[in-house]
Amino acid sequence: MFKLYLDPGHGGSDTGATGNGLQEKDLTLDIALRIRDLLERDFQDVDVRMSRTDDVDRSLSDRSSDANNWGADYFLSIHINGFDGSAQGYEDYIYSGLSDSSQTAQYRDIMHEEITSVNELSNRGKQKANFHVLRETSMPALLTENGFIDNTNDAEKMQDSNWLQTVAEGHVNGLARAFNLQRSEQDEDQDQDNDTVYRVIVDGTQEGAYREHQNILNAVSRNLGQADSIVIERV
Repeated sequence: MFKLYLDPGHGGSDTGATGNGLQEKDLTLDIALRIRDLLERDFQDVDVRMSRTDDVDRSLSDRSSDANNWGADYFLSIHINGFDGSAQGYEDYIYSGLSDSSQTAQYRDIMHEEITSVNELSNRGKQKANFHVLRETSMPALLTENGFIDNTNDAEKMQDSNWLQTVAEGHVNGLARAFNLQRSEQDEDQDQDNDTVYRVIVDGTQEGAYREHQNILNAVSRNLGQADSIVIERV
């Protein structure tokens, strides 16, 4: 049984970053719930525990202690970035005291590759930090920053439920690959070719790269009314 502790950042009186009419706490919860639902629907022997499932206050020490006491195999914290409106893109963090050859870093490398292959955000790279939830958890831990809420381009994506679903799927793809999760029998029948990645190229520029067929269709639908050319290409 793979035990995932899933942590939607902020909540309650702590809104997190804000911008463009959005609040980080709402987006992190939305993405995390989608991750949970995908894992529970599509995979065998996965147990997901969340630090919160609604808009409540939860201290950092509560989150790390809860994960430690539960005996989680992996701690995944979902966040949205903010700066001054000029920065944009995706980045993720492991604890600053770990080496690049550590098990946590190896899991991070897989997660980073899978998430950035589908999230349509500029890649700001793999980072390290002394964040509480990375330092005080006793299992491998990763914190993902899924775009900048105060950047107009990133925020436009955050308002699209299809994009939020794609981001969740990127995280799930990473977890499945890093921890060798087995798909449920009915899901194997439906998605037997799910390892194949397809690029969606709009007017000569790659719009995204997707494994899930529905994400390919969503990308085509988003651009159908305005593009002169849409090409789907197997990677």
